[in-house]
Amino acid sequence: MNSSEAEDRPSDCVLPPDHPLPPEEVGRYSAERDPDAEQGIANYIHGQAPDETVQHVERVKTEYVMGDPYEIWDVTTDKDRWWVITNLTNLYSQKHFPSLDYTLSFHIGLMMRLRNRPQGADRSDPQPFDEVFRRQEQAKERHERAIEAEDYQSVGMQLRECLLSLISVMRRRVEFGPDIERPKDGDFTAWSRILMDRLCPGEKNKELRQYLKTTSEKTWQLVNWLTHDRSANKTASSISIEASDTIVGHYVQLLMRERDDKTEKCPLCSSRNIRTHFDIVIEPDGAYYDTCGSCDWSSHPGYSNDDEDERIVADRSNGE
Repeated sequence: MNSSEAEDRPSDCVLPPDHPLPPEEVGRYSAERDPDAEQGIANYIHGQAPDETVQHVERVKTEYVMGDPYEIWDVTTDKDRWWVITNLTNLYSQKHFPSLDYTLSFHIGLMMRLRNRPQGADRSDPQPFDEVFRRQEQAKERHERAIEAEDYQSVGMQLRECLLSLISVMRRRVEFGPDIERPKDGDFTAWSRILMDRLCPGEKNKELRQYLKTTSEKTWQLVNWLTHDRSANKTASSISIEASDTIVGHYVQLLMRERDDKTEKCPLCSSRNIRTHFDIVIEPDGAYYDTCGSCDWSSHPGYSNDDEDERIVADRSNGE
């Protein structure tokens, strides 16, 4: 066989260019997987691009800038390919942002600008407070368009519903003793007292508990007054919005602390590398769960830790 014939002969060792590996199959050959984090990114894409189906999610790397971590993900859907960068989470089409370094620099600059703007809690990921945040935004939109007194009264009505939604979220995610007498769903003040007793117990939290109870009660009184004030004006509406934002922020922070304090170490390997995720599928309307970054432990109600527990015990017995 001469050299010309050899060049024309197809090689069995070359993958035909018209048969690339399907994106949904790529994950099977990844050396390191983080299914919970991958699912969180996939959920984010589904929320931002609901008409696209995620086929592959891969964490490219984690960059640390000024001490803050930024996870960079490469996501392939049936219609596009995206960069997803965290802290705060945002997505960028690789058609328009082909350079990863440029995209990261752009993202960091954008996030710094967003953090410097007055705004509510981070809404990058699905979470149980979505309805509360939505009502906050609706109240602010009504405030911006308001002209007449009744327009500002409607702001108070929206803030009132926002606070009731907040209480609804909290009472579904805080465990109460069997001796607790449950008030009516619409009794914001009574529920706020019960919640503060539960979330800020003991003598050491006395001042904090009293502050939160008083602030909650006064804010509830303020938004109800605005709702019924026939002379409602822009100043009263603005102050009511700021007061409600403060209460929402306090409650979210308390619930996050309650969740975070439950697991400081992995119960299997004792690592402190505990990550938090949110799964909208968990009954009744989504819930947070934790995973360990050092082993495969997960607090997800649909996950079994038995195999991982046996593996860690075996490793310890072998001196690893």
